[in-house]
Amino acid sequence: MTGGRHLVIVESPAKARTIGRYLGEEYDVKASVGHIRDIPVPRDLPAEMKKGPYGKFGVDVENGFDPYYIVSPDKKKTVAELKKALKDADTLYLATDEDREGEAIAWHLLETLKPKKSLPVKRMVFHEITKDAIRAALENTRDIDASLVDAQETRRILDRLVGFELSPVLWRKIKPSLSAGRVQSVATRLVVERERERMAFVAADYWDITGTFAAEGGADGTQFTAKIATVDGARVATGSDFADDGTLKPRAKNAAVLTAESTQTLVEVLGDAPATVTALESKPYTRRPAAPFTTSSLQQEASRKLRLGARQAMRVAQSLYENGYITYMRTDSVTLSGEAIRASRAQAAELYGSQFVPDKPRYYQNKSQAAQEAHEAIRPAGDHFRTPAEVAGQLSGDEFRLYELIWKRTIASQMADAKGTTSTVELLLENEGRAATFRAAGTVITFRGFLAAYEEGRDASRYKDDEEKGGDKRLPQMEEGQTLDTRALTPDGHTTTPPPRYTEASLVRALEDRGIGRPSTYASTVATVQDRGYVLRRGTALVPSWTAFAVVRLLEEHFGPFIDYDFTAQMEQQLDRMAQGDLARSEYLKNFYLSDGTDGPIGLKPMVDDLGEIDARAINSIEIGEGITLRVGRYGAYVEQFPRDEDGELIEGADPRRANVSDEVAPDELTVEKAKEMLERAKDDGRVLGTDPETGHEIVAKDGRYGPYVTEVLPEAQTADGKKVPKSKQPKPRTGSLLKSMDLSTVTLEDALKLLSLPRVVGTAADGTEITAQNGRYGPYMKKGTDSRSLETEEQIFSITLEEAEKIYAQPKTRGRAAAKPPLKELGTDPTSEKPIVIKDGRFGPYITDGTTNVSLRATEKVEEITEKVAIEKLAEKRAKGPAKKKAPAKRTTTRKKSTTTKK
Repeated sequence: MTGGRHLVIVESPAKARTIGRYLGEEYDVKASVGHIRDIPVPRDLPAEMKKGPYGKFGVDVENGFDPYYIVSPDKKKTVAELKKALKDADTLYLATDEDREGEAIAWHLLETLKPKKSLPVKRMVFHEITKDAIRAALENTRDIDASLVDAQETRRILDRLVGFELSPVLWRKIKPSLSAGRVQSVATRLVVERERERMAFVAADYWDITGTFAAEGGADGTQFTAKIATVDGARVATGSDFADDGTLKPRAKNAAVLTAESTQTLVEVLGDAPATVTALESKPYTRRPAAPFTTSSLQQEASRKLRLGARQAMRVAQSLYENGYITYMRTDSVTLSGEAIRASRAQAAELYGSQFVPDKPRYYQNKSQAAQEAHEAIRPAGDHFRTPAEVAGQLSGDEFRLYELIWKRTIASQMADAKGTTSTVELLLENEGRAATFRAAGTVITFRGFLAAYEEGRDASRYKDDEEKGGDKRLPQMEEGQTLDTRALTPDGHTTTPPPRYTEASLVRALEDRGIGRPSTYASTVATVQDRGYVLRRGTALVPSWTAFAVVRLLEEHFGPFIDYDFTAQMEQQLDRMAQGDLARSEYLKNFYLSDGTDGPIGLKPMVDDLGEIDARAINSIEIGEGITLRVGRYGAYVEQFPRDEDGELIEGADPRRANVSDEVAPDELTVEKAKEMLERAKDDGRVLGTDPETGHEIVAKDGRYGPYVTEVLPEAQTADGKKVPKSKQPKPRTGSLLKSMDLSTVTLEDALKLLSLPRVVGTAADGTEITAQNGRYGPYMKKGTDSRSLETEEQIFSITLEEAEKIYAQPKTRGRAAAKPPLKELGTDPTSEKPIVIKDGRFGPYITDGTTNVSLRATEKVEEITEKVAIEKLAEKRAKGPAKKKAPAKRTTTRKKSTTTKK
């Protein structure tokens, strides 16, 4: 389009800058910075509306579930700027993302900006930000898709109804500030159920034997190992044959479970017996490449290979998309366009050779029928892909690593199969009436095919046997009937392991497999359950908190349908139907919220209205065993046990013993023995150490939720007329955490008084500022005004002198608590800064620095291969780019002003 002025509105400033480079001066590209309107929480409604039909949810549930929208307070300035730009425009292009959320943003922009009827309004969509794609999008505009908007707005209304109906129940019965959500609660349930399986798990022991064999008289190079497979005709049990209760599964009831004694007997009987080759088989091995990335598979692989969380991976992918490096990153399609297939095949042939490219292109199909095919799979942008080497100087560390991952996966998806040979051999050992067979298998890759570019990662298996299968293992030449030397028989004991905890990658996969949520929601869902404190991270594993157990139990017992996996997946299918125009929004919401259950599932409102009594104590209790119960309290979890007499009867009126449970103790680790240990330790809770000679207050040692500490016992304050002062206004006692070198059972009054005296005044510096030493959450440190410096040991808190403190403050401040590491490599002097160039080991890996400019090394670069010339070039290139732009902190509104509202 030529002539006049044209306003193009996209979602993000980065996207606006990139698109602006591809359009002419007549195009004014602005960013909405995401959503500009939302349904307000009831407290933010105008006063006259708080008692009306919108007062409870911001949605009128009695009149077609009409939502009430307001411009978000932090978007008023953005809206004003967009309205100003619109005044001079001859055409309005709404170029938000082509998914439900993007369509809804476009609709909200149209409803808020209210362009003149005479102004042409066009919906502009594209899947990648390249010059050709943007130009093509300008020539192929459409109207806003009302069905997509309905599906997204229905999702928003559903989330509001579920959250605002269920969350108050959690506040009343568990503790304040909890929340329930249509997808987040189901994700939490998955993590809790896995932990329940681990808690109920009973370990089982089993043994096997590894044999080392070689051709008779053969050299050591002909040796290979094989595992025992059968004993006296019965199959030997492996880890996967045991159920979680420690018993054999029904299918394995005839399997032989080897013990330490039985394996030792077999080794003694068969150790000198020759092995006979009874079966030998060799067959071709073929392995196909994985499909190109979808949103969920990208998140899973980024977690496995790059250690990026789902939210972090999507943030990096968003940046790559907005800057024109990859196609749109929210998709569950595995298809590639014709130009992408041609680009992949051409680049694979160019880089690896024509023999690595099959004769015909590969086409992939989604396994799920519910997958949305609006976009391609995630791939490098353009009709000729930039290689990782070509973008290395343009992308930051995580951006480069993720782009490289996407590029490799895309290229590999159009490459030839990996081929090889899988050989299996079965050996028989007989002696003194006992017989055992051993089996070995090995796969030898003869043509790497797509493996030359990429190999898909996998989640860890709970069975050691699974991890040992396959592999690039070559067996020596043999023939049936041949006799082999038995070089060694080695018994090996194993214990079954519980089901592995979810990681972010495997949780995303579980949600996808069950049809719960959509690509755009996975990262936010996984992040939300962690932000809410329902799920804690231990390394990469996701561990549910005890609060999550209580929340899931309440929802399961009283709101079962809304946390059922199939029910939640079916809801997603209904939203898909709505997006296709096959289901009316008001009809679906009416059934979901108001249905009386006569013609389908009961609605949410009748279920909440007929909730009945909920036993909060039962909901918040989990039986550990032997009369010990874990309870979820307002201030954390604790174990409780009522005392019993010699006959095992409860002692009437006796107070229970209690002990706090730290968040560091995972639910499956809280055994009866562990709980007893905690209760025993709690006996010393309040152990009197003596009296403070200065105050006369009693000093006690306690074991608290955050570890052992000492505190003083203050007398209860009273008013002048003898009335009790409220607890909130009682004076706070002095407390101090024990040092790591101290033990709760042996800490003395002298130790306690030293701890209670902190912070210790070290002295006054030359500039008149007081220096203090104290113990903090992250260890011992000194403080001088606002300048804090870490101490090496806790003992220094009490021993460091003013002179020593001033020496520490005279040194440059270093990040973190570790001492500076020596450089990994020295590379001469930089000609620009005239400072020495070194390679250091940083928090995120090795980097080149001259003391002023830093350049991180890529994952593929090795320290020993970096020369002085390369280092100088990298530093010069980094200086040319200038400093990274810092994002301005979000402004916090301290006063709420009445805003102009817009009703749909």
